[in-house]
Amino acid sequence: MDKLKRVLSGRDAEEPSGLAEVVIDATSLSWGTRVKGFVVCFAIGCLCSILGSCLLWIPKKGLVLFAVFYTLGNIASIGSTVFLMGPMKQLKKMFEPTRLIATIVMLLCLILTLCSAFWWRKAGLALLFCILQFFAMAW
Repeated sequence: MDKLKRVLSGRDAEEPSGLAEVVIDATSLSWGTRVKGFVVCFAIGCLCSILGSCLLWIPKKGLVLFAVFYTLGNIASIGSTVFLMGPMKQLKKMFEPTRLIATIVMLLCLILTLCSAFWWRKAGLALLFCILQFFAMAW
């Protein structure tokens, strides 16, 4: 269990230095607090995604509400893993060469979903970007 804690908290590798040390010190929560933060954030993410799915059936605005809540749910779910690993380790893992394309596509689709819902007001485009978000996160 201690090995799992060290790996998820990002302290398994060499000694941190510079900016990484400041970020690790700023996020030095206890393991129990990190798990609670993860569970709360993940639950909020799931709740937003389910709420978005329920709002899909509202006439006229349903698709836009779905896109917004689905995107917020994905952001909260991604944010939940920050509690376990820490922000720097999360970013390092997301931008590893094997995950770089999926990360860029996912972040771009998050932004484009919100743009299509709020500024362009194109429900079909918002739905397309939600589908692409799903595939990018599964990738």
